[in-house]
Amino acid sequence: MPLSKIVKFAGIAGLAVSLVGCATAPIPLAENFELTTQKKVRSAGHWEILARDVVAQTAATLDQAGVGSNAMYVAEAAGASQFDKAFRQFLITELVEGGKLVKTSPEGAVEVSYDTIVIKHRSERPHFVPGRYTMLASGLGAIYGLRGQHLDLKIAAGIALAGGADYLASVDTGGPTHTELVLTTTVTHGGRYLARKTDVYYLEDVDAYLFARALRAKVMEVVAQ
Repeated sequence: MPLSKIVKFAGIAGLAVSLVGCATAPIPLAENFELTTQKKVRSAGHWEILARDVVAQTAATLDQAGVGSNAMYVAEAAGASQFDKAFRQFLITELVEGGKLVKTSPEGAVEVSYDTIVIKHRSERPHFVPGRYTMLASGLGAIYGLRGQHLDLKIAAGIALAGGADYLASVDTGGPTHTELVLTTTVTHGGRYLARKTDVYYLEDVDAYLFARALRAKVMEVVAQ
């Protein structure tokens, strides 16, 4: 069957299923979030990049608040992990190189602190989900198919190449993992928040110990039901 007819049939069938489902579903249907990407932290060099990004955005926020020239102190977390210790050094270095006044004690300074939460999932992690290249190629294929163009072979080849591009982009990172890091950097002074930034990153499962704190390792396990 020509690809154009398959596309038309699939569209009609999908619409029919959707209408029936909306009319009879006893509970809300499951729906994925829109396609997103998430960076994976795989080396100490990446920790430095995280610190650079945090400092750049924090400095901009403090400048807007009119306290960008204030002296700063970077606090170290209790029971600091290897990541915590290195991240603090990276933060201090980036602040100093950025022209900020960084003190060795907290007296009279704006305090910069950071917090980490390691989350471990037990659910399956799909290694690859068709991404932007496949979606774009498939969309163009559907458009041309519905217009009755005889481009079946070219469209199929285009989708295959796009899928390959997405697959290679995903495989190059090693794919998603069961472990994630929630990293929050906070700037406070006089009992109020001046700046706050929270980001989420993938971690290699075997590297989770680098981020767990000695005294109170905050590792949250998300259990699949």
